[in-house]
Amino acid sequence: MLDTARRVIADKGLIFLKVRDVAEAANCSIGSVYNEFGDFDGLILTINRETVRRLTEKLRAVPSADARTQLHGLAAGYLEFATLNANLLRSLFEHRMEQDRPFPEDILNMVMEAFALMYPPLFRLLPDHDPAEVALIARTMFSAVHGIISLGLEERMVAVPPEKLRQQLAQFVDAQLAGLGATGEGR
Repeated sequence: MLDTARRVIADKGLIFLKVRDVAEAANCSIGSVYNEFGDFDGLILTINRETVRRLTEKLRAVPSADARTQLHGLAAGYLEFATLNANLLRSLFEHRMEQDRPFPEDILNMVMEAFALMYPPLFRLLPDHDPAEVALIARTMFSAVHGIISLGLEERMVAVPPEKLRQQLAQFVDAQLAGLGATGEGR
């Protein structure tokens, strides 16, 4: 069931995921899908948890010896992951819970954990800043990187051309650090 749902989301997008199709492909009843995952949200959230876990693992693997290089690596790693998993990543950020139920805290915490990976290198580069301010800067920088990548991969309206995304991300990180007056050694 998970493989089928993941494949549909990855290939076509979340909007094309239907419980009936998942059950049919898994050779089971619709009720079996609900028994396994509780509801349609449960199926999607299971895939979203897997997606954010894989993203975080990829970002954790970025070398951390030099803070500037780490920030560039985090942005580039996010771009690489998003390029290979565009619809799965989009599902993570676009899924809305049925009946306006709140989004599960564990997934929010997982996303915040990924955002927080920008904190250590930023803190090393901004040693004179308040730690709470650096945490906010890290979230803002991650959000901006996400936005640049998301729009770039959409290839619509004001998108950055895909072949230029990596270069533009690097320039963004450098401009952000310059604007913040990053003076720390970063080692």
